[in-house]
This record gives sequence, structure tokens and C-alpha cells, in this order.
Amino acid sequence: MTKRFLAAAAFVLLSSTVSATDIGATFETAYPFGDCAAGISLSYLGEFVIPTGHMENGVEFGGISGLDFDSATGHYLAISDDRSERGPARFYELNVDVDVSGLKGVSVVKQVTLKDKNGAPFAARTVDPESIRLGKDGIYWGSEGDGKALLAPFVREFKLPEGFAPTADKSTGIRDNLAFEDLAVAPSGDVFVGVEAALYQDGPNPSLTSGSLSRIVRYDGATGEPKAEYVYPVSPIPQAATKANGGNDNGMSEMLALDDHRLLAVERSYAQGFGNSIKIMMMDLTDATDVSAIASLAKNDQRVVPARKSQVLDLRAIGLVPDNIEAMSLGKAKDGTDVLILGSDNNFSTSQKTQFYAFKILRRPQQ
Repeated sequence: MTKRFLAAAAFVLLSSTVSATDIGATFETAYPFGDCAAGISLSYLGEFVIPTGHMENGVEFGGISGLDFDSATGHYLAISDDRSERGPARFYELNVDVDVSGLKGVSVVKQVTLKDKNGAPFAARTVDPESIRLGKDGIYWGSEGDGKALLAPFVREFKLPEGFAPTADKSTGIRDNLAFEDLAVAPSGDVFVGVEAALYQDGPNPSLTSGSLSRIVRYDGATGEPKAEYVYPVSPIPQAATKANGGNDNGMSEMLALDDHRLLAVERSYAQGFGNSIKIMMMDLTDATDVSAIASLAKNDQRVVPARKSQVLDLRAIGLVPDNIEAMSLGKAKDGTDVLILGSDNNFSTSQKTQFYAFKILRRPQQ
């Protein structure tokens, strides 16, 4: 859904003579955190849009909030955040037609209904699907929950740590629409789950002058038991609203594991009258403090080392006009090229669109 301590960012545009809208424009962050082994380089392959109102099997397509690549089929799994209101809660299998020459199309292969613990489709407004990943033993998917209805977030059958469940007095737990947005699976099988912005007990939402402390839970993918929690420092809101009395926000809307300690994160901001700002960050959890035993970050007197982060890409800075990007996946193009695919949640709004971006991966962090 739309939810409307920084390291230095390194951003190098290798070819200043082309714009990002030109296929092949290349962008490199050579030394994230000052570490050349963490370097990443991307080449733009294009954009494809599915307009709001597109129907599949009699159900409106949209709300794409999570995306992952299935190497067995060559297709992508894309979860919709429809709360069983327009149709049953569901994910899609998508065919993404992309190769080194560009992104040519995205089409639906099939639609799969999500089932509750009793094996039945979810009733309306009992679930808010926001993320999906393929793991070693199947599909992991997460629900953001509902802070107003005191509906707890969840990922599959994983145990929810203390302090995350919503509370009526808003003293602790998730904020409404700022909960489990992010899901990543490491090569080791560990599963990372992140909240979009701070839990109530951990401090405020981002503002134009200050950021927010988001928690990332690290799970054992085999047992579903939490192993650790880390702090991800969400940046201040980058853009003031240009509409009179308009609102704005910023939050972490997706994560993607590159290895067992480095992840990409999407910071998605919205400002009324301006639109979305989308920045892709790389984070490194090496030496980050396990804060699982710290009940409140706002009332903590212990030393906490957050995840380090470094900006990889600012979509607006390279000439793109992004919508509400909430999905991100590594994958393979038809010709075997390694690609990074981004997708947007259109909120089923006629003023938005389901948008896909593709980038060729020229270089990625070394183990």
C-alpha cells in the first residue's frame, strides 16, 4: 500500500552523454562503504507499464508489492496486496520478456489464490499480502497486518518476536501501514523481514529533518525461529510536498539479499504534488548490533551499531519518473543475462500504474 545515522553515498554516472531512458545507460557505485569488493554496476534495460484496470480471470490486476524469480520456470512470482476485496488474496506468475536489448513486455501466466491455515481463501480484510520470496523449502510470503484492526503481521508460520504486535494504546508494536513490507532470503537459508519504519516504542516516523529506526528480523528459515534483530536507519523524507497542506513520507518498501550479510533496500518516498522518490540502498549487516533484547530503541542507553548503508541508485536522479516501487528481484533474462527487476504497487488507483523497470547487472558484490 502507499505509505505516504547515514553513510556517505557514492554514485558515479559512467556515461554522462546518455540519459537513463536510453537503453544501455550504465550506473556504478564502485565503493559502497569504501569497500571495492561491494561494488555494483547496472545498465538500464527499459520500462514496461500495465495500466490500472487491466483484468485477469475476471479480477483486476494490480497492487504488486513483492516479486521474486523462479529459476525452475524462468518466470517471476508477484504478490498483490489486495486484501481479498477485489478478489481473493493472490499472487501471480509473470513472464518478463527481457534480454540484453531491452524490456519488451510483462504478461500474466497464471493466478494463484493464497490460503489461510484452514486451506480456505482469506476473508476480506483479514490479510494484507506485501512480500514474496522463494526459499529452499518453498514459498515464503508476508502480511503487513492492520494496526487499526489490531491484526498482527506475519510471515508464513514464522514466530512473531515480542514487541511487534499492534496495541490499542499505540505504546508498542507496528504502526498502521508501516509494518512487514520487506522480505529477503539469504543463500544460507536465513530469512530477513523488515518493517517500513520504526515501531512505536523505537521512535518516530521519518520527517523532513530526521530519519526513522526500522527493525529487521533475521529468522532461521528451517525452524521459523528469530535469530537476531538489526536496526536499519531509514533516511529523512527527501522531498517536501508541493501541494498546499500536502503530506509526505519515506520508508523501506523492499529488501533483497545479495549474500548472507549484504542486502539491497528500496527507500520509497511520496510527497503530494510531487510524486514518488525511489532510492536503492545497499546495506551491510556485518558488525551490526543484535537489538532483539532491547525493548525500546528510543529509551535505550546501550551502544547500538546500525546496519551500514550506501546509496546505489536514485531513480529520479537518473531521469526516470518512478511510481510506487515496492517490489524488487534478481533474475535471469531470456538470454541468460543477470537482471534486476523493479515493480510498483498501483494501489488500484487510476492516477497510478503498475510499472516495471529492468536493469542488467554488470557487476555485483564479491563474496
